[in-house]
Amino acid sequence: MPDSDLYNIRDLHLFSAMEDEHFQQLLRASDVQNFPPQIELMSEGDPSDFLHILLSGSVDLFSSWNERETSMATVRPVSTFILAATIKDAPYLMSARTMEKSRIALIPSQDVREVFDKDSQFARALVGELAQCYRGVIKNTKDLKLRTSLERLANYLLRLQARTGGAQTFTLDAEKRRLASVLGMTSENLSRAFKSLQPYGVTVKGRQITISNQQDLEGFAKPNPLIDRR
Repeated sequence: MPDSDLYNIRDLHLFSAMEDEHFQQLLRASDVQNFPPQIELMSEGDPSDFLHILLSGSVDLFSSWNERETSMATVRPVSTFILAATIKDAPYLMSARTMEKSRIALIPSQDVREVFDKDSQFARALVGELAQCYRGVIKNTKDLKLRTSLERLANYLLRLQARTGGAQTFTLDAEKRRLASVLGMTSENLSRAFKSLQPYGVTVKGRQITISNQQDLEGFAKPNPLIDRR
């Protein structure tokens, strides 16, 4: 494994405090692979053979049922994904595919569970990571259940604006069809929602978003840290 990948993994909160011996045990069994775009990395229902660590690129977590599909989340570097299935030795509840060329480290789930039993610092960090994921699910559920589709879009734009530096003009981080899926909308409803936000200072040109009246948009969206602080 290249030193740059090694340092990026070691710097993750999940691995930063664990004993060197146990970290080396995980590395000895790991592999780093490069994947082209639109490659399915795992399918929901499959056994969780590996813990995945995204080193570069981006990954779409999605789920399917009855010939319908929805995007659940976007994974960005450097981070692990679908950690709970690894620890529980349970089937994946989501599928995953690359959105662009991506570099991913694969650590066998069995080795992760063995080190979890031996390294208290790793176990503590892992519980913290799972707790953070759980809180993220609760916030996302509140967003879906308590807000209209227009309110969800407005708050999504405010979160994205903050995450990309707070500039008045910024770029959507996903194609609009996928964004609609993440927000629980159809593509047609998303287009109408963008038009409905124009009176609040939102203009759209392709994937470029401009918020010309911050106060009006925030007044409509009513962002809440118990929902929007992700």
